Amino acid sequence: MPSNLPKSFSRPFLKIFHILEAVLLVSITLATLYAMMQEFVHVFVEKRVLLTDILLMFIYLEVLAMVQQFVMNGKIPVRYPIYIAMMAIARYITLGMKELDAVLVVWLSLAAFIL
Repeated sequence: MPSNLPKSFSRPFLKIFHILEAVLLVSITLATLYAMMQEFVHVFVEKRVLLTDILLMFIYLEVLAMVQQFVMNGKIPVRYPIYIAMMAIARYITLGMKELDAVLVVWLSLAAFIL
């Protein structure tokens, strides 16, 4: 639907919106890179790599891929948030395997399967 706003109003608004969008994308990228570096330091200090660490790295990688897709194409394919959700569910199950009851594990597995 075309906008009925005058061009003198919509152009500055769109310019501000694009600047804000770029600032937020850079912020998301920097925050993700910082979190990745913290995880690398954690693995280095602990001197062991756990499955949960690897799954967390995949989540960070998917966030960076999602930002890249948005910058290159101006849109985010639906599969990237789905990948992130699947990795988060897998990590949650892996972290809490001993504390989770069987019914919750089944529901979480079903949620990952549906995604």
